[in-house]
Amino acid sequence: MSSALQIAGLLLTPLPVIQDERGAVLHMLRSDAPEYTRFGECYFSEVNPGAIKAWKRHRLQTQNLAVPIGRIRIVIYDALEDSRTRGRLELIELGRPDAYARLRIPPGLWYGFIGLGTTTALVANCADAPHDPLESEGLALPELGAPALELLRSGRRVS
Repeated sequence: MSSALQIAGLLLTPLPVIQDERGAVLHMLRSDAPEYTRFGECYFSEVNPGAIKAWKRHRLQTQNLAVPIGRIRIVIYDALEDSRTRGRLELIELGRPDAYARLRIPPGLWYGFIGLGTTTALVANCADAPHDPLESEGLALPELGAPALELLRSGRRVS
């Protein structure tokens, strides 16, 4: 069962893990899932412990993120002019063993993540369109402001 979050359009869906003594099968996205739209590309991004990958925004592409190995903290910021949740920040931790889920990030939202723990995290993204460098944009870390950066670094909100 998926759950909506505080920012319009974000969706967090717990994912099945089938585990036995031989290992685990981790599901990510099926074409018959209610939130599936289309396949664009699937890629993986490694995130070293303490490393920050931020800030990025896609104009057209929807991200579908899951973390099958390791753990990340992700912060999403809504800067969309016509959004009812404009100005909100969302904090989510993804990864195993207790937070294996798919996070859908629709176009137009800024996001960034940091690797947690002591091992490299693996972020899988099954996007709904192939990568196009002209379709996305990035910002330097301080450009979204201290509240977003502190939430990403520490998981704590500041005024």
